[in-house]
Amino acid sequence: MEKTILYIACILLFAGCANGQSNDFATLPKPKAGEEVATFGGGCFWSMNEAMSELKGVNKVVSGYAGGDTKNPTYEEVSSRNTGHAECVQIYYDPKVISFTTLVNAFFFAHDPTELNRQGPDEGTDYRSIAFYRTPEEKTILLEVIKKINVTKHYPDPIVTQVVPFKIFYPAEKYHQGYYRLHGGDNPYITSVSEPKVMKFRRVMKADLKPEFQK
Repeated sequence: MEKTILYIACILLFAGCANGQSNDFATLPKPKAGEEVATFGGGCFWSMNEAMSELKGVNKVVSGYAGGDTKNPTYEEVSSRNTGHAECVQIYYDPKVISFTTLVNAFFFAHDPTELNRQGPDEGTDYRSIAFYRTPEEKTILLEVIKKINVTKHYPDPIVTQVVPFKIFYPAEKYHQGYYRLHGGDNPYITSVSEPKVMKFRRVMKADLKPEFQK
């Protein structure tokens, strides 16, 4: 009962965090020379942004929306579940330091890919697990990693992540960028929902983390 009450409180808090915020969108950077890009969605982008940012070779992570049809959607529009978009992160990384395969493995350990259209207390298609590929090779890697994780029974249930070709990514509002680090100490949703996911991620991906996160 106590956990259910906490989840409800977190949902209300998360849903309300955008209230009164302006639609001042972040700028989507262009990849630098030698940089590659990957796009994933695994529930609330606050924790996913933080987790992927902690990996060696990751230069920048932008929170945003992908997988839908509406152009330049706002947080409120995506939350209405009428746009088809999911909360996602776009990762800018150095392939000489970290491979796409490692990023894919990290993505599957940064959230629960066996939950359909939800993550913990967050329900809806905007929280679905979704992975985008830009080349046939990336598609093959995604499918092979899914198969491997299913065989090893890391999760008791099979992975339900959508694997789809990349089309377009829209950056979210500026106040969503780096939200975990900026508001971790004063937001109950972060401490009760996002932080446990990041701590689990650090344990599983410790060898691939930047030195400051390996402690």
